[in-house]
Amino acid sequence: MQKLAALVLALGCTAAAHAQAANPVLTSARQVFDQKSKLIVAAADEMPADKYSFKPTPAQWSYGKTIAHVVQGNTLVCAMIGGTPATGIAEVKETDSKEALIAALKASFDFCSKSLDATSDAKLGDEITFFGGRKTVRARALLELDIDVTDHYSQMASYLRLSGLLPPSAQPKK
Repeated sequence: MQKLAALVLALGCTAAAHAQAANPVLTSARQVFDQKSKLIVAAADEMPADKYSFKPTPAQWSYGKTIAHVVQGNTLVCAMIGGTPATGIAEVKETDSKEALIAALKASFDFCSKSLDATSDAKLGDEITFFGGRKTVRARALLELDIDVTDHYSQMASYLRLSGLLPPSAQPKK
């Protein structure tokens, strides 16, 4: 029985290693995306609803606008990555309720996960139409996705700190 369990474990580890090795670029980008998407949802949840209109300065975006922008960016960029348009994600405005913004945010991250599942390293060199009708490769959209979620999590973390709250990445582990 122990030999069988060891064999099953070894095969499982080999399969997992092979799956990662098959798409090392996508796997690495996916790890960043998965981490930051969880942090963004947690940051959206952390900010009280009455602070969604908060702007550090008049020229900066509100917290709600940042979330609405992430939703829009996810739907556009992930459609480029996966090759299919987003469906079922509500269009949101910065003035929508916290609940509506978070629901759309979660839906946009779910769509991105499906889009990432639909591609591979072999497809990253494929030509896509990017913003402004420019032609580029799918890898550019993947890079933009990771850059965007990292940038906006940092922005949201700063807004939380300016509101006297700890961002999720600074909170003690539960």
